[in-house]
Amino acid sequence: MIYLDNAATSRPKPPGVAEAVVAAMSTYGNCGRGTHEEALSAARTIFSTRQQIARLFGCGRPERVCFTANSTAALNIAIHGLLTPADHVISTDLEHNSVLRPLYRLRDGGMGLDFVPADRNGQLDYEGFARLLRPNTRAVVCTHGSNLTGDLVNIDFVGKFCREHGLLFILDASQTAGVFPIDMAAQHIDVVCFTGHKSLLGPQGTGGLCVGENVDVRPLLVGGTGVQSFSETQPEAFPEHLEAGTLNSHGLAGLHASLEFLEKTGLNVIRSHEETLAHRFYDAVRQIPGVRVYGNFDAEHRAPVVALNIGDADSAEMSDELSYRFQIATRPGAHCAPRLHRALGTEDQGAVRFSWSWANTVEETDAAAAAVRILAEEVL
Repeated sequence: MIYLDNAATSRPKPPGVAEAVVAAMSTYGNCGRGTHEEALSAARTIFSTRQQIARLFGCGRPERVCFTANSTAALNIAIHGLLTPADHVISTDLEHNSVLRPLYRLRDGGMGLDFVPADRNGQLDYEGFARLLRPNTRAVVCTHGSNLTGDLVNIDFVGKFCREHGLLFILDASQTAGVFPIDMAAQHIDVVCFTGHKSLLGPQGTGGLCVGENVDVRPLLVGGTGVQSFSETQPEAFPEHLEAGTLNSHGLAGLHASLEFLEKTGLNVIRSHEETLAHRFYDAVRQIPGVRVYGNFDAEHRAPVVALNIGDADSAEMSDELSYRFQIATRPGAHCAPRLHRALGTEDQGAVRFSWSWANTVEETDAAAAAVRILAEEVL
């Protein structure tokens, strides 16, 4: 199988990740629930992982790295913990449902909500941020990279805009964490939400949010933390403030190992490899008659994603053909990105998404392009 569905979850994981999970399952106790060696071993690995994430995102204090099961949980914590019905929020047409549905829930409760529009090729109108500003605008919540087209949002622009207008900046880094540099301080980001199983190359069931120094997030969940057990309220100190219940120490041990791989290999090396393969594929398929590719491929950088359609063919049928006939794994359909599909005009057809990771090769990329050509000749 040629695996080109890394935007959904990366595969394979780097050497040492699975081994770290197995070792943790065999030896770890429960972090923060005792001073015996088994509990302390889990605590040491988890704190070290906080330090790794803090370095990766320019988060000044590792204890303000709070772990969750994925970026969906992190985004729900940030959005529900920072916004109220009295607020107004600006987001974009590029968002995943992990951003959209929490915002829609708050909108249904009275919060104001507007979206910076995307054009027919998925490009944002950056002047829209200023046009949508209101006296009660509280925050901008947006993705760093589209999971559908791979186009990046200019977070330097958004961060500066938020700083100039006194707004919170909540960033969904699901598709970019581990590939593109993010610096919370330099880019004026208040909260970064991330998942461990995509470009961070870790296990599923890991993720979290990095919370800026002066940002106060109301806990979404409350419960056991291993400290202040007689208090009727959640501890105020981070990370326990946002970490109710037992952490996934086994998964975080695997994330620790994948982050070590990223640090040793270098984000720039991995990004260059993935971008090269994605552009190689794009250059091969964009000239095939009947194939339409979505997004801006003239940008200096973009996530390693190529979404396309072949004529009027249903994207699910094309993805099935790629899987069963050519043993190529892709992702068809709506990609949990309804607003962007509407902007692209692909609401009914969907799109076939190809996405690369560190382990993919030139040979796999060329085989995928050849398969698209064969399908296009048959469909058209």
